[in-house]
Amino acid sequence: MLRPDALRGIVEEFVLREGTDYGYASSVGSESDRGASLDTKVFQVMRQLERGDVLLVYDEETESCDLVTRGSKRHLTAADPGSEK
Repeated sequence: MLRPDALRGIVEEFVLREGTDYGYASSVGSESDRGASLDTKVFQVMRQLERGDVLLVYDEETESCDLVTRGSKRHLTAADPGSEK
């Protein structure tokens, strides 16, 4: 239920994060994606969100959100506050 510009901002921040060559290549993209432009990377993540392969997870404790793959442990712990982190 985010405005489109807010969602794009979250996706851009995710793609531009330090720690990997691609921003999200280690968890979402592939080696061949690493040379892609910002708009291409954002488009790829948005498509993965639309397909349900990637989910936007909000953490009430930190008041922050993140993008995670559907089967990731972080997604499962966010869905079940009583589970181990």
